[in-house]
Amino acid sequence: MSELTTQAVLTARSSGRKRRRARRDGGDVAFSVWGGIVLAFLFLPIVVIFVYSFNVGRLLTSWHQFGFDSFAAIFVNQTIRDSVLISLQTGVIAAFLATILGTLAGIAMARYPGKWVWWFLGLLLLVSVTPEIVDAVSLLPWLVTLGQDAGIWILNNGIVRLVIGHSLFSIAVVSYLVRARLLGMDARLEEASADLYAPPMRTFFRITLPLAMPAILAGFLLSFTLSLDNTVIAAFVSVSGSTPWPVYILSALRAGLRPEIAAVSTIMLVLTLVALGIVAMILKRAGDSAADIARTMAGG
Repeated sequence: MSELTTQAVLTARSSGRKRRRARRDGGDVAFSVWGGIVLAFLFLPIVVIFVYSFNVGRLLTSWHQFGFDSFAAIFVNQTIRDSVLISLQTGVIAAFLATILGTLAGIAMARYPGKWVWWFLGLLLLVSVTPEIVDAVSLLPWLVTLGQDAGIWILNNGIVRLVIGHSLFSIAVVSYLVRARLLGMDARLEEASADLYAPPMRTFFRITLPLAMPAILAGFLLSFTLSLDNTVIAAFVSVSGSTPWPVYILSALRAGLRPEIAAVSTIMLVLTLVALGIVAMILKRAGDSAADIARTMAGG
């Protein structure tokens, strides 16, 4: 009787494990299907734009035949070429400016802690969460007042205006990244350099800067990609003769969506993906784990 009872208990346990495994497998399948649907909803529009960028025709929505004519428009069409060059030029300059200012701010917050850090972080957070339309509306009269009424002629330059507008958010991003990077590093290395009578500038260039370099490079590339797709601020502060690519797209949509717009958008997407891949590679080569990379990218 005891053996029969034991056998029944073992059979019941085995059946229970099989039912739980079946439910788990069914849940995994449902989760995979739902995840696939969500990913398709998010990325199918990008895939469509990529495919139709090879369309040879007058309008993007009407497929004619496969070809590379739309990509050649970047070199043939003067207006498209100028807008792309302005976007690239603005992105590089804005990234350099944001990297320099953000690096200095991040180092100061990490190595000189105090009550001021939390106030400064609050200001950076305010810059990060402020809608772009608010920044654009406030920047336009400010730049016009300084450029025309105050006579600061350099602020009448379209590239300068775009660089100022594009670097606002990027400075906060670089500051977060550099601060997060240095907070995870041992400050005693810099103290040891000072104990060995190294001047502050030598300690900065030999110790502090190399420690923060992965975050600095990551911040530069992120600032560049953020500048490429900045549309709202660019639409407000740009002047005639300095129209960046996103603003050109908005104006070109009135005449219809053409294949060359999709072609250049595809190139911009590839540049963005390459930049993000380089960011992850830099942080990984610096010895950061996947969790550290995610935390650093988030500025935490």
